[in-house]
Amino acid sequence: MSWVEIESEAELRELLGEVMPRAATKERARLHERDRQWLAASPFVLIATADADGNCDVSPKGDPAGFTHVIDDTTIAIPDRPGNRRADGFRNVLSNPHVGLIYLIPGRNETLRVNGRARLVREAPFFDELIVKGHRPALALVVEIEQIFFHCAKAFMRSALWRPERWGPDLLPSHATLVKEVQVTPETLAELETYYSEDNYAKKLYGV
Repeated sequence: MSWVEIESEAELRELLGEVMPRAATKERARLHERDRQWLAASPFVLIATADADGNCDVSPKGDPAGFTHVIDDTTIAIPDRPGNRRADGFRNVLSNPHVGLIYLIPGRNETLRVNGRARLVREAPFFDELIVKGHRPALALVVEIEQIFFHCAKAFMRSALWRPERWGPDLLPSHATLVKEVQVTPETLAELETYYSEDNYAKKLYGV
């Protein structure tokens, strides 16, 4: 069977139909009080970026609930924490400021989506409010909101993401085993198991 590719928005609309009226009117350009409450309750965000050539990246960020700092009705800041230092998304922002964010609340099937323009800030008065366990971030991603809206629950309902009886954390081998199989590493499997252990990672979450 040959592939049939969609090459225009007209073809896409013919297949999917027109946007539902409620979906077409749900966008906002400023934070509503409910948006602020969602950000205050969310401990996790996915940040989508692309470089000047369109090469994409999605990076997860997590911290205690409310880690996203609201500067004003159109501006938020996401603190950076110690990691692997690849900085893929940050490097993208330097050449292309457009970002997309999805905020999750565990157990909640809806999400909050934010699209806007980002910049990297290494110092600002609000950094003192971003300290967690003594760690003051070296930088923050500041996002100027252009579009914000709540997204419906269907994807989470279909995937049963929050239903523990549907989880399968042991369907694949340990992360250390996966790393050993897909990368060339000097460490032994036992050494990687120690390195990737939850206890070892817990000691390094905030660089202490």
